[in-house]
Amino acid sequence: MKPILRNILAIIAGLFIGSVVNMGIILISGNFITPPAGVDMTTEEGLKVGMHLLEPKHFIFPFLAHAIGTFVGAYVAARISTKKVLFAMIIGAIFLSGGIYMVAILPSPIWFTLVDLLGAYLPVAYFAGKIAE
Repeated sequence: MKPILRNILAIIAGLFIGSVVNMGIILISGNFITPPAGVDMTTEEGLKVGMHLLEPKHFIFPFLAHAIGTFVGAYVAARISTKKVLFAMIIGAIFLSGGIYMVAILPSPIWFTLVDLLGAYLPVAYFAGKIAE
């Protein structure tokens, strides 16, 4: 397969698979940590209204979803691509941009914003790229 096609496939596969993993973790999170009574965790509006009721434990699964989704997506992209760490970091940067967007539209506690944006994307993507080498 030509390198350019391989690299395009790497980005598409990494984004798709990483997003599926991310969403899967988010969807099962309520089975492990029950949301506060009256908070609709399935909609943006519900989260905005109930954000002040969330405890630190309610942010564990979103962080894990972001970190594990990024890791899996970056690893898949790195395994397929011709330049392992570079394409893992591209996936990490794309997922980071999604995280920044979510912080902009859905304000969260500053501690979570910092931990999430600084720890769940680029460092995890770099690690995935190094493992894939």
